[in-house]
Amino acid sequence: MKKMSYTCENRVAKITLDDGKMNVMNWDFFRELDESLDKAQSDGAGALILTGRPGVFSAGLDLKLLPTQSVTEQLRFQREFAETMLRLYLFPIPTIAAYAGHAVAGGAILSFACDRLVVGDGPYIIQINEVANKMVLPSWITLICRSSIPQGYWKEALLHSRAYSPVEAFERGIVDDLVPEGEDVLEAAGKVASRFLKLDGAAYAASKNNLRREEAAQAMNAFYKELVDWILGGRGRS
Repeated sequence: MKKMSYTCENRVAKITLDDGKMNVMNWDFFRELDESLDKAQSDGAGALILTGRPGVFSAGLDLKLLPTQSVTEQLRFQREFAETMLRLYLFPIPTIAAYAGHAVAGGAILSFACDRLVVGDGPYIIQINEVANKMVLPSWITLICRSSIPQGYWKEALLHSRAYSPVEAFERGIVDDLVPEGEDVLEAAGKVASRFLKLDGAAYAASKNNLRREEAAQAMNAFYKELVDWILGGRGRS
């Protein structure tokens, strides 16, 4: 079963996550997301919107898959996770996460990897819950999260696993645009995308690369040491 669909219209690409459930991340998820990002580039898209099914953006990594993996498989899977999220974080066109639903763990990380976050109000949570679930936050995850979470909230969001409602996230500057409950989140995201299309694409890509490339490379250089120490130390999985 496919995990997502892709469309491109008027130079705005759209990736819709919808596995009929919680949009969990596994090998197929990462493969399809990479393929969709390839299509956005080959189509010459000037902006990209990521959205989810009603009520759910993503609940993060597939927790049924993780316990079945050997240490070697865990490292391969975690590297695929990191490389896919960092590809989006460094993606050369403006990216918008737009959803009215839950974004937890890897789902929140996916949305924070985007350049702008448009969220519909409602009974949903946005949460980086790894520490609460006895999981380590490697440098690459904290890099992505810190790009969206203002410094004054790093402790409560990352170390204390605070769950935010859309309103609470907006009040803290984590969410850029809050859409009133029941209104069209994709319509709001489309207006943001239209503004992004007016930017110079080459200048945007180069500036984004200059802003983020070096720290992303440093975070990946620490990848194996951080995760091998954690996994082989028997402390849990990231």
